[in-house]
Amino acid sequence: MNKTVLLRDLGLKDYKDAWDYQEQLFSGIVDLKIANRREEKSDETPNYFLFVEHPHVYTLGKSGDMGNMLLSEKQLEAKGATFYKINRGGDITYHGPGQIVGYPILDLENFFTDIHKYLRFLEEAIILTLAEYGLKGDRSPGETGVWLDVGTPFARKICAMGVRASRWVTMHGFALNVNADLGYFDNIIPCGIRGKAVTSLNVELGVVKVDEAEVKAKIIKHFSDLFSAKVVRIENTEAAI
Repeated sequence: MNKTVLLRDLGLKDYKDAWDYQEQLFSGIVDLKIANRREEKSDETPNYFLFVEHPHVYTLGKSGDMGNMLLSEKQLEAKGATFYKINRGGDITYHGPGQIVGYPILDLENFFTDIHKYLRFLEEAIILTLAEYGLKGDRSPGETGVWLDVGTPFARKICAMGVRASRWVTMHGFALNVNADLGYFDNIIPCGIRGKAVTSLNVELGVVKVDEAEVKAKIIKHFSDLFSAKVVRIENTEAAI
C-alpha cells in the first residue's frame, strides 16, 4: 500500500480548471487500478492532495436543490460569481478568496475502505486545526462538515464538506472559511440548511486576517497523522505530477 500523498498548492485557480485537473488525477488512479486488476499487476497507485483558492463561485452537488440558489444568472454576473452543478455529494456551497479548499484525491485502498471513516477523518483534521486556535469545532448530527457551538441557537458552520468516490478513489473535499467574505453566503441557503449561520476563522478570532499558510500547515500535519500518510510537497508543473 502506498501511503505517500503528493501535495500541491494551486493558489488562486478558476473552479472549472481545478475541477478538470481533479478529474485528470482521479481518472489516472482509477484507470491504473483497472489495468492492474485486468493484467494481474500490483503497481502502486498514487495519492494527491490539492490546496486551492477559487474566485467567487457557487457549486451545487448532485443531490442538491436549485431552490437553495437565491440569485438569478444576471445577479450572479453582477456579483462577479460563477455557478456550477457538480458531481460531489451535498447541496449548495460557496467558494471564494479567503477560503482554504482542500481536495484529497486518494486511493482509499492504500488507507482503509470506509467512506464514512474518511469523512470523519477529514472533519477531525479541521477540528484539530481549529483547536490550535482555541476554538472547539464539532460535528452536527446528520450534517457533514465542522461547526461551532453545536446544539445551541448560535450554531454556525465554519467548514463545508462534499466528496465523490468511485472504486475507492476520492475527489472534491472540504472548504474552510479562514478570511472569507461571509456576505456571499447570503445569496444561498448554505448546504440547504435553513436557520443556521456561517462563520470564518478571522471573525471568530476577532482579527482582520489569519495567516493562511500557517492554517494549511496545521491541516496537513493533522491529515498526515490521522491517515498515517507521508505528505510530500510538489512544486513542479501540473503535468509533472
